[in-house]
Amino acid sequence: MSIKELLIEGAKQNNLKNLTLRLPHNKMIAITGLSGSGKSSLAFDTIFAEGQWRFIESLSTYARIFIEKINRPDVDKMLNIRPAIALEQHNPIKTSRSTVGTLTEIYDLLRIIYAKVSRPYCPQCGRELKKWHIQSIAEILLKDYQDGRAIILAKTRHHVKELIRAGYERLWDNNQIIDIGDYKGDLETYKFIVVDRLVIREDERLYDSIRTAWKEGGEEIAIVLFPKEEDLNKDKTELIFSSQLKCDYCNITAQESSPSMFSFSHPAFACPRCKGFGNILRYDERNIIPDTTLSLKNGAIAFLQRESLSDWKEQFINGVVKSGIDINKPYQSLRDDEKELLFTGNSLFIGLNDLFSELETQRYKVHIRALLSRYRVAIICPDCNGKRLIKDSLIYKINNLDISELSKKTINLLIDFFERLDITEMQRNVIKEPLRQLMMKLNFLNRVGLGYLTLDRQSKTLSGGEYQRLNLSNQLASQLTGTLYVLDEPTIGLHPSDTDRIIGIMRELVNLGNTVIVVEHDKDIIKQSDFVVEMGPGGGAKGGEVVFSGYYRDFEDSDVLTAKALRKERLPNYEISVTRLNRRNIERFLLLKGAKGNNLKNINITIPLESLTVVTGVSGSGKSSLIVETLYPAMANYFKIGNLISLPFESIKGLNLIRGVKLIDQSPIGKTPRSNPATYLKVFDWIRKIFAQQPESRAYGYSQSFFSFNIKGGRCELCKGEGFQKIDMYFFEDLYVKCEACQGSRYSKEALRVFYNGKNISDVLNMTISDAKDFFKEHIEVYNKLNLLEQIGLGYLRLGQPANTLSGGEAQRLKICSELIGMSSFSLRNQKGMFYILDEPTVGLHYYDVMMFMNIIFMLLRARNTVLIIEHNLDVISLADHVIDLGPEGGERGGNIVFEGTPFEILNCQASITGQYLKKFLNGNNNNTYKR
Repeated sequence: MSIKELLIEGAKQNNLKNLTLRLPHNKMIAITGLSGSGKSSLAFDTIFAEGQWRFIESLSTYARIFIEKINRPDVDKMLNIRPAIALEQHNPIKTSRSTVGTLTEIYDLLRIIYAKVSRPYCPQCGRELKKWHIQSIAEILLKDYQDGRAIILAKTRHHVKELIRAGYERLWDNNQIIDIGDYKGDLETYKFIVVDRLVIREDERLYDSIRTAWKEGGEEIAIVLFPKEEDLNKDKTELIFSSQLKCDYCNITAQESSPSMFSFSHPAFACPRCKGFGNILRYDERNIIPDTTLSLKNGAIAFLQRESLSDWKEQFINGVVKSGIDINKPYQSLRDDEKELLFTGNSLFIGLNDLFSELETQRYKVHIRALLSRYRVAIICPDCNGKRLIKDSLIYKINNLDISELSKKTINLLIDFFERLDITEMQRNVIKEPLRQLMMKLNFLNRVGLGYLTLDRQSKTLSGGEYQRLNLSNQLASQLTGTLYVLDEPTIGLHPSDTDRIIGIMRELVNLGNTVIVVEHDKDIIKQSDFVVEMGPGGGAKGGEVVFSGYYRDFEDSDVLTAKALRKERLPNYEISVTRLNRRNIERFLLLKGAKGNNLKNINITIPLESLTVVTGVSGSGKSSLIVETLYPAMANYFKIGNLISLPFESIKGLNLIRGVKLIDQSPIGKTPRSNPATYLKVFDWIRKIFAQQPESRAYGYSQSFFSFNIKGGRCELCKGEGFQKIDMYFFEDLYVKCEACQGSRYSKEALRVFYNGKNISDVLNMTISDAKDFFKEHIEVYNKLNLLEQIGLGYLRLGQPANTLSGGEAQRLKICSELIGMSSFSLRNQKGMFYILDEPTVGLHYYDVMMFMNIIFMLLRARNTVLIIEHNLDVISLADHVIDLGPEGGERGGNIVFEGTPFEILNCQASITGQYLKKFLNGNNNNTYKR
């Protein structure tokens, strides 16, 4: 076969059905298909995993000890695979020390540039600190003090006799010249000796005198300047010159700059108080006393309600009473001095501050650390003001900005800053190479749609999509060739206007001689691909097959689901209409005023109740700041869901019109094989109860807990209910074999002999959700939840499918089902008046899956609930009742309301980028109909 293509034969990983596939090298390849159809199993668990396994196998046995073991994928043959790099959505960074600047190595380049061309300024007077040498001293004297009289002085600590022996006759003391033999002062302090008295002219005497004083004074001299008349007490000017960086006016010295001087990870230059993190942890009154309406007697101090602190609580309350504080009064009604006393304590009782200090001494205990972490919040370090570095590092500036201030600028602004950098030609030559690399990295970040990020943004706060695009820009900057890149939905979190940039980046990687495999649903990405693979025909057990494989020109005329969607043909059961768009209940609404956190510009928004509101805007425009960090915490605190800290806002009205609020985010549902759809939705509790009610269970005394595979009872004790056993192979990958006792069923023989309608507990866990729904149709509690899962498009999943094998789309929809407490008409009747916030719920969903998801959203709306979605998907935006578009751009150029109204109205808003893309979308989408 040709070395220009990758050959895969007999791939059986996860749900892949022994597929064979040929993929061309040096092309952009899109893998698409329904959620759960096997896209990630093919791209990541097979192709990338094989590339990684081969790389690790090429290392020595000793080297492999230090590398995480990787399982080889279940594939018969794979030929011509290239070195593989995977760029996934998951952000693995947990430390607060890592920033966007350090992750991209841009901060390292900044440190080099600052070490080379920055200038130090006095922290007191603001004047530039200077470092002098003989030539520069002479030049400044000849320039500013030509023909003036001067005394050249040298700093010394030598004994008087040594000075006389060296030929010196006079000292400068108390602004006058005295004979050295008459000096009676302290010899231990520095004094200035008179080296010469002269008229400043360009001759050898001036240079010789400066050179002598420079040498004698240890590269530090003083020059006293006089008017042309010989009057020592009139209009004297004293100048200090030193080889050290020093302020001539404040006598403040500074260290020489070096790249390490600007590293907040270096122990010598990181702020000693915050250790370079920029913030410190402090115990917060709002966490310690979450409900200020309670009295001390009724548990206002939540911390003291723990049983382990009961003795201390009794002493505390007794001391507080003796101190004259009313323990029956609500905490919010106490005077400020009484509140302060609770924390500081007195001779009668130990205050809360001292209690926390006592517990700090026991932080080596895990449960104590966990306890203390609940009551602490991060505040800006008061010593460095969040700048992470010592003061000596912050006096160095370029264009009046220190390195910390520059790191607070967005990528967009940094590009503009360095394009207009005001430095000399010589300085520009010195930093030519680091500046070139810096600009290249900044431009790549801007091109992948991350221009709104700042360099000091903590890496752990990046979304999965942002982290992936950041790594994508790093890879392009590395200029690798002959590499296989595997990307997982790089358009996640991107506005449609940013997608073209991503396509351009991937095209450049291909043009460098690389192969790019991208798992994607975005129409523009698929249209721009050279080669398309569609997985299907369904999801889960119904997927795992290649329904199409070929070049795009052949794909666009095929009959597969994705091709039909690209041609805007009606999909099976895909009825969406743009004719039913209107604000349904503008008379009843939520009003948020004065939101001004992060980049928000003091904005007001209106959210109609019992309607679908979609918040849109380009990346970094302020959507999450407005909804997740301002609106939700404000609502959650009102409904006492938690004690959350909201970004600043003025007021919020209309909360009395709703029953509660729920935020459904994108965090994973579970990482262990023991978690599965049945346990996650609590369906398995009902199923175990059903089995416990069977006659045989009653005869043997089997309870509901007997059928759990997580505790002793009916589970297989050899594998502890996991169904397999792990064999540690030490220098080789671990081997997982089916449990010889239970043959993978997880249960003992005693548990498996109990049947319900001809199925035992293991048989039920192996059923698909669709089959299980019909199987348990007589049990409404089970039926409703399984029916919901089928309606949202997850009917193909097995009840007992391990959570860690679910795809991103499957896991997210499963969480939505759980958070909404069921979507059947039975459960919806209990959810009237709720306010749901969803953050990009269509991530990882195929067009067909989006339709299934929107069916659930409209079920909520019909039950008089309110749904607010942060979304870029044009299908979802077109179905909104109300659209709030933020922008016009990202970062500092965002944070404004560009448009607020119906989807039809935004089409005519020229300032809205979203409106223009929605207009193009709707022009070709008039054949679909959707019935609410």
